[in-house]
Amino acid sequence: MSCKATIKFLNGNHCEGFLTRPINPEEAGIEIVEVGDSEPATYPFEAICFVRLYEKGFCPPSFPKDAVAEDIYTATGDRFRLLLNKGERYFRGVFGYPEKPTEKGFTRIFFTRIGLDIKKLNLPLGKVLTKQGAIQGDKLKLALELQEKLRKQKLGDILIEDGHLSPTKGEAVIAAAAKKSGHRAAQFRVGDILIEAGLVTRRQVDEARAKQENNRHKKLGVILVEKGWITEDQLLDALAQKFGLRVIDLDETSIDPEAVRMISRSLIERMQVLPIEVTSNRLVVATSTPTDPTIGDNLSFATNRRIELVVASARKIEEHINRLFYDSEDEIEELIDNLGDVNLEVVEEKEVERVTESDSKVITLVNKILLDAHRRGVSDIHFEPEMGTLPLVVRYRKDGQCYTAHRIGSQYKKAIISRLKIVSKLDIAERRRPQSGKILLKHGRERIEYRVEITPTIGGQEDAVLRVLNAARILSLEQLGVSEHNHERFKALLKKPYGIILCVGPTGSGKTTTLHSAISEINTGNRKIWTAEDPVEITQRGLRQVQVNAKIGFTFEEALRSFLRADPDVIMIGEMRDRVTAKAAIAASLTGHLVFSTLHTNNAPETIVRLIEMGEDPINFSEAMLGIIAQRLVRRLCNQCKVPYQPSPEEYEQLVVSYGEEYFGTHNMPAYTDELTLMHSQGCPVCEGFGYSGRIAIQELLVNSPAIKQAIRQRAGAGELEEVARQEGMKTLRQDGIEKIFQGITDLSQVNMVCL
Repeated sequence: MSCKATIKFLNGNHCEGFLTRPINPEEAGIEIVEVGDSEPATYPFEAICFVRLYEKGFCPPSFPKDAVAEDIYTATGDRFRLLLNKGERYFRGVFGYPEKPTEKGFTRIFFTRIGLDIKKLNLPLGKVLTKQGAIQGDKLKLALELQEKLRKQKLGDILIEDGHLSPTKGEAVIAAAAKKSGHRAAQFRVGDILIEAGLVTRRQVDEARAKQENNRHKKLGVILVEKGWITEDQLLDALAQKFGLRVIDLDETSIDPEAVRMISRSLIERMQVLPIEVTSNRLVVATSTPTDPTIGDNLSFATNRRIELVVASARKIEEHINRLFYDSEDEIEELIDNLGDVNLEVVEEKEVERVTESDSKVITLVNKILLDAHRRGVSDIHFEPEMGTLPLVVRYRKDGQCYTAHRIGSQYKKAIISRLKIVSKLDIAERRRPQSGKILLKHGRERIEYRVEITPTIGGQEDAVLRVLNAARILSLEQLGVSEHNHERFKALLKKPYGIILCVGPTGSGKTTTLHSAISEINTGNRKIWTAEDPVEITQRGLRQVQVNAKIGFTFEEALRSFLRADPDVIMIGEMRDRVTAKAAIAASLTGHLVFSTLHTNNAPETIVRLIEMGEDPINFSEAMLGIIAQRLVRRLCNQCKVPYQPSPEEYEQLVVSYGEEYFGTHNMPAYTDELTLMHSQGCPVCEGFGYSGRIAIQELLVNSPAIKQAIRQRAGAGELEEVARQEGMKTLRQDGIEKIFQGITDLSQVNMVCL
C-alpha cells in the first residue's frame, strides 16, 4: 500500500482507505482500497474535489522564508489555509501543504482543478502588485476607483466627454422628456431622446454605447499600464505570480517547429498564443492573457496533451506569429492556390472586364477572396490593414460572428485596397474621406453583389468592408425558427385586411428577413405589394420594391406618400426612423392597408411605449396595431458534431430560474428526469471548429387584444404592458430561447448573449 488517504468527491461524499500507488497528476485518476474492501476501486479526477494524504516519513518541500499561506476554497464549500508549491501546479490539480507538518494531521492535500473555486484561490491582482512593490497603495486606489467609475459610466457622460453633447442641453432635453411622459427616467433610452432632439446622431450614440460596454469590462491591469503606473513587464510578472506560471522572453527562447505544428494556424491567430515546446504528453504554450480560463481547456482538447502555460508579452507573441506565417515571399501565392480556381466577370455599366488566372496576383487574390466568402455563406468581408509592417487582416462575418480568415503580407495592403476601389468605381486618389460603392460579379449563372464601404483609419491606412448582398434570401417562417406557439398566431395576423405589424430589435437581428418571410406568405398574386427599403437586400418576385435615397430627398416618408397614390394593398416600410414616418405608416394602416415596418427597440412592450412617447395618439395606435414581433438571432449548434448529454441538477435549475419559475410549470416545460437530455457541440471541420453553424431567431410575439388596447389607451408602462401580454399568451425572448435549448437547437450561452 502507498499511504492512507481520504477522498472528498464533488457530490459531497467521502471515502477512506489506502492508495495503491502515489498520486500522479499526469494520470486520469487514482486507485484506492477502501476500508472494509479487499479490491481496489478507481476514481477519475473529474469526480474528486480533493484528497487528503497521510504519508509516513514524508518530507515536505522547502518554502522561502517569506512564503505566506493562502486561503483555498473548494467547489464543495470547504476552506483551507495552506502553502502552495508553484512547482507542483499541474493541469489536473495542485498540492497544498499545512504551515506546520503535524498541525492538521495530514501531510498534504491534492486539490483537483475542477474541485477548486478558482475565483477565490488566487489573490487579487492589486494585492499581488502591491506585495511585489510594483505599485504604491495610493495609485492602486485611484486605479480601482477609475475601474469602478468606468463600470458605472453613463451614456450621456461618454457623449459629453467625446465632445458630441453639451451637458446643459442634454440634461434639459431629458428632463423635458420625463416631464412630458410622466414616467421615470429609468424607462427612457437616453440615446433615443437625444437623437430625436437633434443633439447627437445615431452613429455617435452607437459608438458611445460600444465604448460604454467595453469600458465596463476593462481589467485593472490594462488601466494601470495605460496610466503609466506600471510597465507591461511588471504586469506580466504579477500575473505569472498570481497564477503560478513562468515568465519568458520570446526573443531569448528557442521555438520548436514541432510544437508549432501541434496547433492549427487559425487557432494560434485567434487565441494569440505561441507553442514553444512539445513532449509526448505535454505542450508548452506562451500567452499574454493567463486570466482567460478557456485557453488551457481549448488547447488541451485540440492537441490531446497537457498544456503548460507560460507568460510572455502580447507584442512579442504577435511579432513571432507574424514571423512564423507572414515573412515568406511565397505566402500570397500559397493563399491564391488554397482559395482554388476562379473565373469571374466584374460587371461595369458599359463594359465587362473578364478576370482570369492570367492577371496579376493582386487582382486574382481579391476576386478569389470575394468568391470564397460567397461560397462560405459569409455576410460581410472586412479588409483591415494593420500598422507599419504588420499584415492585412481579412476577417469574415458569419452567423453574426467575426473571425480571421486570411492574413496577407504588408507589401500588398495598398494594392488590395486600391483594387477594391477600382472595381467599385471609387476614387483611388482620395484617402481622407469615406467612400461608398458596389461590386457586381458574375460566377457562372450567379450574380453576386457586394456593397463597399471604404473608411480612412490611423496610420494612413484605409479599411474596406464589403456586405455580400445576395447572402440574404427568403426563408419560410419555419426556417426562421418561429416556434409552434407563435407560428399560428403570427399567420393569423397576416390574414388581416388592414392594420400595422411591427418587427423590432437591434441592428443585425434579422428584422428585414422576417418581414420578407411574412410577406412571402401573402404574396399570392392577388394583392399589390409595395416595399421601400434602404438598401434593397432581398428581392422577391411579385413585389414592387423601391430603394430610398436620402441624398436626393427620396426618404421613407416620401416613398410612403407615393405608395398611397399607387393603389396599394400591402406596404412595407423598411424602417420607421422618425416621428413623421411612424405617424404616416400608422395612418396608412387605419385607411385600409396592411402595413409592415421595423423599429429599433428592445422588446415588444417597450415598442408601444416608445411610439406613444414619439407622439403617436394612443387611441389611433391601439386600433391600428395588429401585433409586434421582437426578435434576436442566436447561433445554432452544429448538426454534424452536436451530441446529447444529461444536464446536472444545477444546470437544469439555472434554466428554470432563467425561464421564470412561475411560468415554467404552466407552460408545460420538461421536468428533470434521467431521460432528459440537452445538446452541446464539440467542433468539427463542417463548423470550422466553432461548434455552431447557422443562426435561428428567438422571438416574442405580442398580439393585440381588448386588454392590450385598454392598457395602451391608459398609457401603461412597459412593465404593465408585458404583464398583460403574458396573461394573453406572450412568451418572452428569453423563454423562447430556453425552449430552443430544450429542443437541442442552441445553448444557454447564446441566449444570454442576446437577452437581458
